[in-house]
Amino acid sequence: MILRTKLFGKTYEFPDLRVLMGKANEEKSGDQLAGVAAATTAERAAAKHVLAAVPLWALRENPVAPYDQDEVTRLIHDALNETVYNEIKDWTVGELREWILDDEHESNDLQRLSSGLTAEMIAAVTKLMSNMDLIYAASKIRVVRHCNNTIGLGGTLSSRLQPNHPTDSPEGIRAEIYEGLSYGSGDSVIGINPVDDSYASVARLLDMTYDIVQTWKIPTQTCVLAHVTTQMRCMQNGSPVGLVFQSICGTQKGNESFGISVGMLDEAYALARKYCYPTGPNYMYFETGQGSALSANAHHGWDQLTLEARNYGLAKRYAPFQVNTVVGFIGPEYLYNSEQIQRAGLEDHFMGKLTGISMGCDVCYTNHARTDQNNSENLAVLLTAAGCNFFMGVPMADDSMLSYQSTSYHDTAALRRIFKLRPAPEFERWMEELGLLKDGRLTRKAGDPTLFLSR
Repeated sequence: MILRTKLFGKTYEFPDLRVLMGKANEEKSGDQLAGVAAATTAERAAAKHVLAAVPLWALRENPVAPYDQDEVTRLIHDALNETVYNEIKDWTVGELREWILDDEHESNDLQRLSSGLTAEMIAAVTKLMSNMDLIYAASKIRVVRHCNNTIGLGGTLSSRLQPNHPTDSPEGIRAEIYEGLSYGSGDSVIGINPVDDSYASVARLLDMTYDIVQTWKIPTQTCVLAHVTTQMRCMQNGSPVGLVFQSICGTQKGNESFGISVGMLDEAYALARKYCYPTGPNYMYFETGQGSALSANAHHGWDQLTLEARNYGLAKRYAPFQVNTVVGFIGPEYLYNSEQIQRAGLEDHFMGKLTGISMGCDVCYTNHARTDQNNSENLAVLLTAAGCNFFMGVPMADDSMLSYQSTSYHDTAALRRIFKLRPAPEFERWMEELGLLKDGRLTRKAGDPTLFLSR
């Protein structure tokens, strides 16, 4: 296959799809760090032009890592709907883009199409899309999942209540949970990132959060975001687990750096279906983020967007209740400024939705990145327009344990009002019963955590 074009009198030739995919990506500091980025805007435009003419079958035959050497490649390819793939394999990437953006093709059409796409195909078409293309295409796709409540329904926006504490203080975490609940945060999950990943500490936090849910009859699920092996031990010993969490990577080597494998995730999934207390059937929660494979030197020389698409191909195997791209968390080495973080957030959300998973976003940044809270709010607005399933709810948007900036309890409440959205329906009814919400609007009681001190 000749990967060559002439642009403004200059010939651009790319030796293989790996190089072409990297140079067709929008500017990212991580791709520059990896040595796969376009040197100029003209070279990037030329790469996009060439990529648009690449047939989809070529991307299946040239995955990031060879089929016989990488279990993530194998599971993505083995799960492919061969009937759908054979219908579209001769399309070019440009033709795939036009089909996705066609007004006639809605959520069901796009979900059927996704069953015949590999992660590399999804990454390729993403590179050809503008920001508005990504918003429009993602907004057409609805992925609805159920655990103890329902996420992803049209007209709703959910929030993960993230009550992290620098010492895992149960009293401090409980106070943060009460405040978040009073603003309508927590219908996605009450999820704690623990400082102490030990079994005893994680089990104690699981018991504490479950007690709150049971006492107040809250239609949500709980999770302590420890390593999956710790959560597996908790389930086997009778701790109340709502969602089973794990960070994942797009290659076998990357997952090994996290201390996980497909076999381990399969085992965790089986335990979740047996022991998790919600009704289900969706019990898994994964987190991802562009740059994770590169940071582990597990990217096989490919760009970070393509590796991120493979994360979603892996996640799909487990029908997760939710997947969260922690878009600015890894740092400016991978996403340097607000423009790059914004682009990555829109890319990740679209790729997750097109893969067929319930997608949310931690709209966040580290304090040494070239961005600020206003730019985070801009991205949250864009993602809400794109149909994002959930955001984070962090006290004052400033995580006191992870030391990064995210979105607050107030932010999700404001986005619901701006876009006329509501919490998950089961959670909305619960809020109405407590007098926190009426006709979709927060009441004067909202924001007062002392409400939860009466029991």
